[in-house]
Amino acid sequence: MTNAKVRVELTQNPKEKVPEDKLGFGTVFTDHLFLMDWDEENGWHDARVVPYNALQLDPSCGALHYGQAIFEGLKAYNNGGKVYLFRPQKNFERLNNSADRVCLPKLDEEFALEALKEFVTVDRSWVPTTPGTSLYLRPLMFNSEASLGVHPAKKVTYLVMASPSGAYFTGGLQPMRLYVEDEYVRAAVGGIGFAKTAGNYAASLKGQLKAQEFGCQQCLWLDAKEHRYVEEGGAMNVFFKINGEFYTPALTGSILPGVTRDSMLQLLRDRGEKVHEARLDVNELFKQAQNGELEEMFCTGTAAVVTPVGTLVRQNHETGQLEEVSINGGETGEYTRSLYEELTNLQLGKGEDKHGWLVEVCDAE
Repeated sequence: MTNAKVRVELTQNPKEKVPEDKLGFGTVFTDHLFLMDWDEENGWHDARVVPYNALQLDPSCGALHYGQAIFEGLKAYNNGGKVYLFRPQKNFERLNNSADRVCLPKLDEEFALEALKEFVTVDRSWVPTTPGTSLYLRPLMFNSEASLGVHPAKKVTYLVMASPSGAYFTGGLQPMRLYVEDEYVRAAVGGIGFAKTAGNYAASLKGQLKAQEFGCQQCLWLDAKEHRYVEEGGAMNVFFKINGEFYTPALTGSILPGVTRDSMLQLLRDRGEKVHEARLDVNELFKQAQNGELEEMFCTGTAAVVTPVGTLVRQNHETGQLEEVSINGGETGEYTRSLYEELTNLQLGKGEDKHGWLVEVCDAE
């Protein structure tokens, strides 16, 4: 659909905007949606921007019964009067990898980016300007066929919604407590862990609840086979600074290849740091935290960009007691803070874009 046109229907009832100091995350939505349909006969067709509205789905819609749904998350920023996207090509590349895994049709990535730019241009007045804010974009693709048969979708809906979002850390970078989840698993090698599917997030909720019961904000997921090797931190990738070098779990097929993760790896290498993508034993990490070799720990993701980790908590199943270790005295590490500032400044156009990560969309209103 590279040469296809995007039909635009503007709303006649613009919404009242929420003050930027009242913005949260994912609760306020802009005036419009981008929608596009797919079926076996026509392929992708009817690309359109329309007023935000409720979807009409048949009760037998395949996504509701079989979880055939994938999504992405990225942001638009107001950089000095112009609106930019940060590495959107990586998101569409990952969306297509997810689509292939769950038997949904791939998008033409070039057209998908141009359509996204058209959509953001229509709702550009919703891009907030306060430091730390952004317009969060959520592409979503799902099986919309009215059928209870378990088979690849014959009818698919693709949409993009947008939500102005406030600063994630209103009081500065706040270190998290992570609970090491060694009972439940999020994903297994050979499954769909590397794909950004709806089901992966459903599988994460039980661990999240357990973490909260033990006074932690998120859980640290381990591998499905041995319940020993670190995979992800909540819905984020995870990094460790050990004896002056940086480590992150290798992508083995059960870990989401985060765009922020990839960006962080590049920034670290740009600095000349030694970076390892490796298998990380949680038992060794506890020992390294106790003797001071684990100097800093942080998670990365689109929403928060970088989240410091100050404490790791786990349950001793023999005694039933909790064990916890502090990292950098439970405080945000200097390197973690500097990486957060470097990446956010780059996203806001305040740093040198050496890798061409920023994509200009339009003038801001």
